[in-house]
Amino acid sequence: MEFPEDFNQLELLNTHGHLIPRGVSSLWTGSKDEEEEVEEDEEDHSEEWYLGKEEALKDKPKELMLWAAENNRLSTVHGLLTTDPSLVHCCDEDGYTPLHRAAYGGHVEVVSALLSSGSEVNPRTVDGWTPLHSACRWSHVTVASFLLQHGAELNAQTNGGLTPLHLAASYTSCSIKTSAQTLELLLSQRHLKSGLRSSSGETASDVARRSGPHHFLFEMVEDCVNVVAVS
Repeated sequence: MEFPEDFNQLELLNTHGHLIPRGVSSLWTGSKDEEEEVEEDEEDHSEEWYLGKEEALKDKPKELMLWAAENNRLSTVHGLLTTDPSLVHCCDEDGYTPLHRAAYGGHVEVVSALLSSGSEVNPRTVDGWTPLHSACRWSHVTVASFLLQHGAELNAQTNGGLTPLHLAASYTSCSIKTSAQTLELLLSQRHLKSGLRSSSGETASDVARRSGPHHFLFEMVEDCVNVVAVS
């Protein structure tokens, strides 16, 4: 499907964000029947359930790697990389790598393992998303900080011109605290270009102003005027 140049990706995220895969009920590797299952929290599944999933994917190492990264199966990730180190670079049909998957899920130990095994820190999906975009989309501040410390591109823009700051400003996280912390992290970065505009012409500040309670944080990057008293 083709979209016009002024297509607003953030509006689509707000209206169809529930379709973006995350957690153990991700739609990324499941069948059509699985897509119809009700989303469940990670703690609802036993270790036997996870082992069953891994057994089902044991002959599909690429799919298993992507699934394991998304579901925080650190030992499985280590085992796969020991057997075939090239799996760190695998991706699905949309270009999402294990690092994207781990960043979406907020799994910092898996992120660390993948980077230590040679994963690129800034791989791009077909839509131009980096793992930092993925972390900021769900306000995973610990992962976002870790990625920045390892060279993540702070001002990377998607095909629609969205930066990680745009996504953090959209306030789609269920946690007010982590949403604010993610914005503070990005806004405190020395080389941030906060004025970058998306293809729809919005800055991250514009997004924050209409999307949530944290627009005041953008005062951190506003130009200041120093007034010196003249005697």
